Amino acid sequence: MANKRLGIIVGGGPAPGINAVIGAATIEAINRGFEVIGFYEGFRWLCTDEFDPARHSVQLDIPRVARIHFNGGSILRTSRTSLLDEGRLKAHTLVAPNAAKIARVSDNLRQLGIDCLLTIGGDDTALSARFVCDSADGEMRVVHVPKTIDNDLPLPHDVPTFGFSTARYIGTQLVKNLMRDSNTTGRWYLIETMGRRTGWLAMSIGMAAGATITLIPEEFAERTRLQHVADVLEGAMLKRRVMGRPDGVALLAEGLAYQLGDREELERLLGHEVPLDAVGHLRLSEVQLAELLRTELQNRFTARGQSVSLVAHELGYELRSADPTPYDMSYCRSLGYFSIQLLLTDYDAPSAVMVSLVNGNLQAIDMHDMIDPQTNRTRIRTVDVQSDIYRVARAYMIRLERADLENPAMLKSLAAQAKLSPEEFYERFERAATRLIDGVPADVS
Repeated sequence: MANKRLGIIVGGGPAPGINAVIGAATIEAINRGFEVIGFYEGFRWLCTDEFDPARHSVQLDIPRVARIHFNGGSILRTSRTSLLDEGRLKAHTLVAPNAAKIARVSDNLRQLGIDCLLTIGGDDTALSARFVCDSADGEMRVVHVPKTIDNDLPLPHDVPTFGFSTARYIGTQLVKNLMRDSNTTGRWYLIETMGRRTGWLAMSIGMAAGATITLIPEEFAERTRLQHVADVLEGAMLKRRVMGRPDGVALLAEGLAYQLGDREELERLLGHEVPLDAVGHLRLSEVQLAELLRTELQNRFTARGQSVSLVAHELGYELRSADPTPYDMSYCRSLGYFSIQLLLTDYDAPSAVMVSLVNGNLQAIDMHDMIDPQTNRTRIRTVDVQSDIYRVARAYMIRLERADLENPAMLKSLAAQAKLSPEEFYERFERAATRLIDGVPADVS
């Protein structure tokens, strides 16, 4: 393996532990005879004719990376630069590579003598890495390290993606503080967390902190109306009042916005354009889901002549570049080490793999086995709302349940809070108290 040259690329959003992967991979690679080149800002410069090795790359050595595993952020920075065909993003479900960009990436890597590539990122970076590998006709080995605080890459045995543990820990601390403020001031917080398609982060923070209620996209059917999501929250608030508490904290996974319809429907709801990011996803930060729900709920209570204090709060960017916890530091150093081991394996092995640790042992996942055939994107892992872990999360929430509507005394108290008759309350909130899976009532009690 003498004179091998390894390139390292970081793509997507920041996540705690990136530097630990870079550091461990660089040290092991150099010890195994590689030269290591780090590329700044993901594929941003590599896919253009503006790429300048002197400005857009750096040769990494052991002294430079020896202690970076303690630090958040990324010494190579990052970007969301897309290697997808933008025309296909708008016109087709199946995504496709941008051949010109892929060719420029390949040419720039080839000119630097890079024959092994380590990519660090989420599902979109994994997709770009697969495209680069496929275009190289076996001349490029690619190992992808699964990074995302969303925890949505399909790793075996529910192994977490790196960064998730730290984001959950810091998010829990912040939510704990807001819960104390909520209790002190008698207000409700609607806290929107990251989670573009899945509710892992919101659910896990809610479980750890003991939030009043957590709503995730997996529990709602597609084309759910904003009013139905508001019904679930209003029901929880009314039940909380029956229990003598005007305060509470609701966690909302940002991916709930996707359940409200496609881009056109969201833009009609919001009254303004919702732009797409570089890989064709809606910019959920432009939707402001928590604020939409705050306004809807505020109007409902005001119409009844009731006072309520509601605060919309976004919890996201402060989690992404935090210093990693010891768990993520250790985990990421292992991923960095094993990434180099995969590059040293027999070349009959798949040329594009994702590294994973299962029961403490290395497991390589062929990235072509992770393709969603309907989109050609990397498959994502969603929360199973019929699982035992979701059952635990649900058990400690304060929200309307069927049992509340079937208990005459409780129903009467709830109706009084809503200024409705028991019959009117039952009809109004029956759907909000029903657990739905794909729009069908389901027993997950």
